[in-house]
Amino acid sequence: MTKRAEIREKFMNAVVSLGKDTVTTDEIKAICAKQDIAHPYWFTNDDANRIKRGLYRVPGSVAMAKPAVTIEMNAQVVPMTKPVEKSEHKIQNVQTDLDNTNLVPTVYKNYVSFGNFDDVFSIVQSMRFFPVFISGHSGNGKTMSIEQACAKAKRKFVCVSMTPETDESDLLGNYVLIDGNMEWRDGPVTTAARQGAVLCIDEIDYGAQNLSSLQRVLEGKPFMLKKKGELITPAPGFTVFATANTKGKGSDDGRYMFTNVLNEAFLERFRTTMEQEFPPVKTERKIIQKELTSVGRADDDFAEKLVTWADVIRKTFIDGGCDEVISTRRLVHIVETYGIFGDKLKAITLCLNRFDDDTKGSFLDLYTKVDAGATAEQILAPVVEPEVEATPAEGEDIPF
Repeated sequence: MTKRAEIREKFMNAVVSLGKDTVTTDEIKAICAKQDIAHPYWFTNDDANRIKRGLYRVPGSVAMAKPAVTIEMNAQVVPMTKPVEKSEHKIQNVQTDLDNTNLVPTVYKNYVSFGNFDDVFSIVQSMRFFPVFISGHSGNGKTMSIEQACAKAKRKFVCVSMTPETDESDLLGNYVLIDGNMEWRDGPVTTAARQGAVLCIDEIDYGAQNLSSLQRVLEGKPFMLKKKGELITPAPGFTVFATANTKGKGSDDGRYMFTNVLNEAFLERFRTTMEQEFPPVKTERKIIQKELTSVGRADDDFAEKLVTWADVIRKTFIDGGCDEVISTRRLVHIVETYGIFGDKLKAITLCLNRFDDDTKGSFLDLYTKVDAGATAEQILAPVVEPEVEATPAEGEDIPF
């Protein structure tokens, strides 16, 4: 007898010795601990033994016995068909936080709407399926606009961030092993569809070729969980937003590494594409003023200077004068850092350390000019070289 056979016989003898028709998961664990053997997955994964989750038949017991079949000799013979029974062994869905949590986001008190917010809110509030692609620079409020639109409309919001490794299972769902049993766990896309929530796929251009698994989802039609064999019909209100730093064409300048060129058929599923810009100066000033107040350092003058500084840098970037920008998110980080250290220049310096030395130095130099009172117009004004009068050649008459 092999070692494996000995262990199995040892386990079954212990189970039978309980003198019961059924055995529970806890009893199995107790037997394994007492006998010093591994969990018997060969027993618990066998559909012939499993009654329901955590309860199993004991082979050879009354519970395993099948009723005798009496055949009448004169009975009419009918073709045998396999009856469709309600399976007691159907794989259960594992509940996750997405199933148990209130998915309506909290209103952010410092949020100031701008750009596409009103349009996003109209789509969210309409409860219609209307997938939208939103592109724009990092840190300009794309994802937050969707989240806060859902908060205002009191709609459920599910957000998943893409990475180069994100696959179909991460999005739609997969099997997980729990207590020796294989059970299904819905992915965020499936959860949002079941609950009629607003789904946000953040940084979608980081996704690889497996995004084709979402094409049916982006049509708003029932989609198949292939591994489970279940057809998911999205609940009313389900819709999809996708955010990206590019328009699915990759990043030629290298600013957004690992972004992919997305399939044209995939991009065609989105009804519209919105281009998100940085907030106007007046709006951004209001945002920074609110953030400064929230960290206990209200300072309208500092807010004005930060926004002017960022505005000059962005305009210089557009004109090709620099390779980096200061985003709204970066300004908020400066405010938060200032709230901790209480030193404006230190806060700015610490938040510029992510850039190379040349960029950091030029940005700091620019801020000192703004801090000294220079306006955006003065800084951006073209430098006019003074005209140099030509010196007449020897013997040449001087014109009057």
